Amino acid sequence: MPEEHWFEDVADHLQEAYLRYSFTKGTKEEVDHIISQLQLEVGDRVLDVGCGPGRHSLELGRRGIQCLGVDISHRFVDLATQSAKAEGLSELVTFDRIDARKLQFASEFDGVFSLCEGAFGLQGGPAAEDPPNLLGDQRILSGMCEALRSGRRLLVAAFSTHFVLSNVTKEDNAGDLDPMTATRHERTEIRNPDGQVLVTDLWTTCFTPRELWLMAEIAGLEPLTIRSVHSGEDWTAESVDSEHAELLLLAKRP
Repeated sequence: MPEEHWFEDVADHLQEAYLRYSFTKGTKEEVDHIISQLQLEVGDRVLDVGCGPGRHSLELGRRGIQCLGVDISHRFVDLATQSAKAEGLSELVTFDRIDARKLQFASEFDGVFSLCEGAFGLQGGPAAEDPPNLLGDQRILSGMCEALRSGRRLLVAAFSTHFVLSNVTKEDNAGDLDPMTATRHERTEIRNPDGQVLVTDLWTTCFTPRELWLMAEIAGLEPLTIRSVHSGEDWTAESVDSEHAELLLLAKRP
């Protein structure tokens, strides 16, 4: 069973209200990119790491691509499984509760991805295993690499240090960005489907392009590109900038 993770309480409260947030509104566009960048075809099998309620996995299933979505949140896995059943996609799309730091797949997938900080980048705060706060995310990336078949590709989104330093003011809690771990701590309100408010803590680790490139190489991947994106808003940038909240790593397993 997965170890307890701070995000589980967040997911338990949010439930399907997670899908009301603006960053979830670009699912079809994002899946277009997933298919294009990972060079997927109908019948391929894909791993969605940190799948949440399964929005990307389900959209891939609607397009004839098999997908296994994994998440540490039991609540999200149950919601995603119910959605797959309701849409008649259970033969194509399945979900399982797995700690992304403990992936144990061996060359089973034609593509692997983790978007919108579904798992990668959420290993700070109480989940941190080492002072630089890279070990947990490195384990995720290495497990994703091992899950890939040789020659196949991976996509990972990560929050951008450049964006935080350039665009977030102290009034927006930029002062809570730990300079050693590059983890941003926020105290925020989230609402469940009935509108009930929970005040909770969020820890999001930020990365530079160079860090992502080096981490990919350490994991055994061949980095191909890193560019800037913003989930739910804009995936059109072709290079790295400080105006988009996330970085998107594309790599392949040799």
